[in-house]
Amino acid sequence: MTWGTARGALAGAAGTTALNAATYLDMALRGRPASDSTEQLVQEAADRAGLPVPGDEDERGNRVQGLGPLSGIAVGVTVGAAAGLVHRGLARRGRSLSPAVEVTLIGALAMALSDVPLKLLGISDPASWAAADWASDAIPHLLYGAVTYAVLRSGEI
Repeated sequence: MTWGTARGALAGAAGTTALNAATYLDMALRGRPASDSTEQLVQEAADRAGLPVPGDEDERGNRVQGLGPLSGIAVGVTVGAAAGLVHRGLARRGRSLSPAVEVTLIGALAMALSDVPLKLLGISDPASWAAADWASDAIPHLLYGAVTYAVLRSGEI
């Protein structure tokens, strides 16, 4: 693993923490329920792959409840690792993206990797989301991008 990838994975973990905090704050302020879309995604993916989640009904439900958020963490760390690799590669060549572009690209990639599978597996259709739904998804992902970017840049002082 290269230093850029490792730094990026750590940056992605920090960004994921910020995304989760923003999501939970939104839930607390607006009194909205948690989404179970990642749990549905895990269950649907397991079903389609022919890999049943083991255990009795309660155990399976509990495992899926754990695997759903873990899949989000995996996306966040993976996107961070990719961003770190690209960021480091550009820096080695004396190049960089503007902060606004890099933050937006990082956040958009994380959002796409979270939302596109929901559409592809028929769990949710982002085209049908209301503006408030988009905001509650986009704002935490932009925050993810900003924190991930800040951690990536933190060692360049």
